[in-house]
Amino acid sequence: MDKEEFAEVVINATDSLYRVSFAILGNEADCEDAVGEAIATAFSKLYTLRQEKYAKTWLTKILIRECYRTLKLRKRTVSAGDDMDNIIEFSDRSERPDYSELYEALGKLSKEQRTVIVLYYLEGYSVREVAKITGVTQGTVKSRLSRARNHLKYMLNDEEIITSDGLEQEKINMQGRVHVV
Repeated sequence: MDKEEFAEVVINATDSLYRVSFAILGNEADCEDAVGEAIATAFSKLYTLRQEKYAKTWLTKILIRECYRTLKLRKRTVSAGDDMDNIIEFSDRSERPDYSELYEALGKLSKEQRTVIVLYYLEGYSVREVAKITGVTQGTVKSRLSRARNHLKYMLNDEEIITSDGLEQEKINMQGRVHVV
């Protein structure tokens, strides 16, 4: 892949890279730094790209590593602050749906769960591609997606989830029905 082709991949992937980094870091300044570092790293390691058709996936994997490095170095936690609603932009602010509750719930997920949710649902990667990007097995991706969906369901619908030890829990939701999950 030559410089021009790499530049085209970067231009086409910029929005996606920003959303992924923001989902992990939750801070606009950190996202810009992480995306810039990931692009610089990818450019310097361009010779390691084996198949050009996976350039975006490869770049996303480098970005995720850079985001985790940023979190580790700066010892920051991701919060669901005011910047969370910048992930999806609309041309007219009055037409923008209110996703604040969703973003707040996403911010409460573990970084591993948040990463697979963003890659799978927002960026449209397959389970196989998410596994490759995150460096875990497909089964682990499916497990994280399932747990993340359960947590989001609980946080957004006021329903109970299955705990990590597998025990079922009951809770009365807003309609007064008992749910066993």
